[in-house]
Amino acid sequence: MSLVAAAPPSGGPIIAEVDMGADSSAPVVRATVVQASTVFYDTPATLEKAERLLAEAAGYGSQLVVFPEAFVGGYPRGSNFGAAIGNRTPKGREEFRKYHAAAIDVPGPEVDQLAAMAGKYKVYLVMGVIERDGYTLYCTVVFFDSQGGYLGKHRKLMPTSVERIVWGYGDGSTMPVFDTPLGKLGAVICWENRMPLLRTAMYSKGIEIYCAPTADDWDSWQATMAHIAVEGGCFVLSANQFCRRKDYPPSPEYLFTGMEAELEPDSVVCKGGSVIISPSGTVLAGPNYSGEALISADLDLAEIARVKFDFDVVGHYARPDVFSLIVKDHPMNPVTFMSSTGAESEKPVAGGSGK
Repeated sequence: MSLVAAAPPSGGPIIAEVDMGADSSAPVVRATVVQASTVFYDTPATLEKAERLLAEAAGYGSQLVVFPEAFVGGYPRGSNFGAAIGNRTPKGREEFRKYHAAAIDVPGPEVDQLAAMAGKYKVYLVMGVIERDGYTLYCTVVFFDSQGGYLGKHRKLMPTSVERIVWGYGDGSTMPVFDTPLGKLGAVICWENRMPLLRTAMYSKGIEIYCAPTADDWDSWQATMAHIAVEGGCFVLSANQFCRRKDYPPSPEYLFTGMEAELEPDSVVCKGGSVIISPSGTVLAGPNYSGEALISADLDLAEIARVKFDFDVVGHYARPDVFSLIVKDHPMNPVTFMSSTGAESEKPVAGGSGK
């Protein structure tokens, strides 16, 4: 198994390929994970950048393209939005207003743009976005087919640490696995991947191409991705941003808190580490820490059956007589109206159906 890095176009990202030795009895899917930075606070420019990267991946023959967590809308790395226990600052409130303005409605016009891109370049697209639902934001992944159809979304169930200041919590109604011609496709976002019960739910839905958009560039992330690939018997595609300080608005408009001194413009604030891993735990492409890149591999789905001969976590290696999992997969709406006839009518959070 060899790793071949094609010469990048002038100023363009690196493209890597792995030749897996395809088996004609099962699909072979060329997949690409995008490692690139958001244009922060500028959603139209971010969408333009997304299309350039998507076009390049499609030109390389990719059938599936996965973008990082919060690529559209931005990951607010280093910000605390002026929040402390018992206090919020006016500057922090204004920062949230800007962040809210950069988010997108799902569905909405930006989703339509992304769908059109997927159809134009004939690829399945998995895109990390910040979803605006009224005045609550969600870290969300949206899915599109190669005909330009919007398939659905996954809202991050559990924001991590300070993310909870600005992101709401998803529910079990948006945990889809889509049965596509490429394979069964789904996504789990960043440290949700550390939730064993969520992983088990995804495995039980038969996920084969497990997308893991993230903002985690720690070395330990690679071990997490390899473990999931082996545990789930699935291909794992993790896409992270590569960002420098200059990719964010300048100080004092945007501050990286907790730093003893202001970062230099070229300081790396997220080093990437995007990676593609096979069901046997073999790294097929990446991890890449060198800059913006398109990282690609050919996925031989026949490998899934080979590895599940030994270990099928929700099949022959399960013990339902000892362990069981209950998943509440309906929308958890905050308000239910009761009519005079006794009929119930739910007042959903906009977009909360998962469609």
